[in-house]
Amino acid sequence: MMTFDGEFLAFFILSLFVIGGAVFMISFTKVVHMVVSIAFTFISLSGLYVLLEAEFVAFVQVLIYAGALSILMIFGIMMTRHQDNEDVPRRPLHNFLVAVGVLCFFGILFFAIQRTSFPGGDFHPGEDNTLAIGELLYNQYVIPFEIVSVLLTVAFIGAIVLAKREEE
Repeated sequence: MMTFDGEFLAFFILSLFVIGGAVFMISFTKVVHMVVSIAFTFISLSGLYVLLEAEFVAFVQVLIYAGALSILMIFGIMMTRHQDNEDVPRRPLHNFLVAVGVLCFFGILFFAIQRTSFPGGDFHPGEDNTLAIGELLYNQYVIPFEIVSVLLTVAFIGAIVLAKREEE
């Protein structure tokens, strides 16, 4: 029998937030609303990482994805031109069928997970996973880390150049 404790409740709520934010992201038609919903999804994912005791990954999730990526997307929206006079046709039958399909999918997932027996065992998380990641990153993987940082800087400069070229 499954026990419902605080960790299970937090996991369930955060999972609903992740799924809800992702569904809203693909459902919205305005790009700014999409960015806000994807940022909400990323922040909820970082909460799931905290539940898994991966604090460094949760911090990076908030810092990189929810923060920097959302800001970059908003700058991209601001630097491009948009025509906001197009009307989106209403499709109530389509929306109803999508809602029924999503509910059926999650119902099937719920019952499949409930009927599956997972093997028991003790979970022993690392004592300090942030220290271990830092030691690996700055000792063994320092060259790939620096190459990725240069690649991201070049990609950012290229995006700025392309955006300025379209403006002229």
